[in-house]
Amino acid sequence: MGEISKESYLTEVRTCRDKVRKAKSHVELDLAKGIKTNSKRFYSHINKKKTKKEEVGLLNTEDGVEVKDNLGMAQYLNKYFASVFNEANEKLRDNGRTINGNEDMEVDITTSKVEAKLEQLNWTKSGPLDNLPPRILKELEHEIASPLARIFNQSVNSGVIPYDWRIANIVPIFKKGKKSDPGNYRPVSLTSVVCKVLENFLKEKVVKDIKVNGKWDKIQHGFTKGRLCQTNLISFFEKVTDFLDKGNAVDLIYLDFSKAFDTVPHGELLAKLEKMGVNMKIERWIRNWLKGRLQRVTLKGELSDWKEVTSGVPQGSVLGPILFNLFMTDLGTKSRNVLIKFADDTKLGGIANTEKDRDIIQEDLDDLVNWSNIVIG
Repeated sequence: MGEISKESYLTEVRTCRDKVRKAKSHVELDLAKGIKTNSKRFYSHINKKKTKKEEVGLLNTEDGVEVKDNLGMAQYLNKYFASVFNEANEKLRDNGRTINGNEDMEVDITTSKVEAKLEQLNWTKSGPLDNLPPRILKELEHEIASPLARIFNQSVNSGVIPYDWRIANIVPIFKKGKKSDPGNYRPVSLTSVVCKVLENFLKEKVVKDIKVNGKWDKIQHGFTKGRLCQTNLISFFEKVTDFLDKGNAVDLIYLDFSKAFDTVPHGELLAKLEKMGVNMKIERWIRNWLKGRLQRVTLKGELSDWKEVTSGVPQGSVLGPILFNLFMTDLGTKSRNVLIKFADDTKLGGIANTEKDRDIIQEDLDDLVNWSNIVIG
């Protein structure tokens, strides 16, 4: 093979770089165009571009003592996360409902459906507590789909939840503010991937039932198919700007429920599922899935002690977001002004030309506060 001149080499390098840049631009353009249908893929790409990964900083206790070692920080974070829980609700133990005969159709999860779910697993995710990482489940999908289908059907139709499906390792994710404040970390649960596969089936069934019953929250944009942060903003400000264009004064109020996912009362949530007509077997399964949950914080190989989870929906689970949405459904139903929800973030806006207008906005705000006091406590 003949020698390649320096000029030819540099030309090839420039051509190669140009093609790589064009390929990257094409991928990013494709991600941007598909943000409405697959926002997770878009934000996953953005997160990979971040040069700095936020980690847990040195923590300060309420007494001003600095916690430096990883085990100490894990223990303190878990103690803090557990401190925000509501006390266990007696309603969770027995709601008086009985499942008789064909009152609710048996849940039937087929082998082919399980195989399809396993095929969709992201095998790069870390392994959970049950030592069954996604990669193993994905590579053995043909062999284990049938036994898993039998296990899933038995679990839902009997209401029995394996212990491993009710425990979680918590990874603290820094949000913003001071790293020394444990309140600035979000507890994300690493739970059984096998259970998550079953949760996917139950989520689809719950969503279908709610839509058939006409109970779907029409002003909720978070964790909702076809709705995003963008649709939330567009829907709200389209109405607000219309008020302004007509020469009105407008008041806007932004609300964010503190520790909303962790403080959802289980009994109140289950009572709402019953009212919404969720399949009784699935409601019972969710009841037992929430009961007796345990969590511990994992931090750089160190593990805290276990803490009982007495309220909230697990952040990081498949069912958690949809259950939270259903819990929030009756928030703001009496509002006479513009009200839009994105998960626990709520925006209230209305015309404020007169004292009467402002009184109506205040009444709507009071209604939101009363809902919080009564439902969450």
